[in-house]
Amino acid sequence: MPHSLVLNILPLAQIPPGYLTGRHLHALFLTLVSSVDKQLGDYLHDAAADKAFTLSPLQTKKCPFKKHHSLQWEHTEPIPQYTPCWWRITLLDDSLFGKLTNLWLNLNPSKPWHLGPTDLSIANILGTPQPEQPWANACTYSQLFDRASETNRLIAFSFATPTTFRQGKFDSVIPTRDCVF
Repeated sequence: MPHSLVLNILPLAQIPPGYLTGRHLHALFLTLVSSVDKQLGDYLHDAAADKAFTLSPLQTKKCPFKKHHSLQWEHTEPIPQYTPCWWRITLLDDSLFGKLTNLWLNLNPSKPWHLGPTDLSIANILGTPQPEQPWANACTYSQLFDRASETNRLIAFSFATPTTFRQGKFDSVIPTRDCVF
């Protein structure tokens, strides 16, 4: 079942733009995973493992409500201390969400997490859409199948941030059928 989670985060110090890149956010995600399941964190870190998750860049603006509005994908300036941020994590593997349930349920808001030189406080994790935050949600694969059209075989989707797909040892920006599905 695809799960789209939104973490509401507060930086306890300024975050320099050099630490707002994909590899630093990837490291933060793996740190969160390893805090509840070290073996799973190591497995997801392994270059040969399928990466059945996506990570958005850190967002500092209010959630866009327009259907095709892009999210922030680059920070050229530091994020100031105490600027409310949100971060979307999408889990595409049914078992991954279950393995991380202890993290979502037992997250200690007073425990700081590190993003480069900055401590972050995770205020909460949303798993269902909220009026002010529609990017959190979940849907089973059977629900996706049931909602599919019997006749229309065209699928329209858009990428809200720059996206790459891992193909073996290489990353590709081309959303081929095999990469997407």
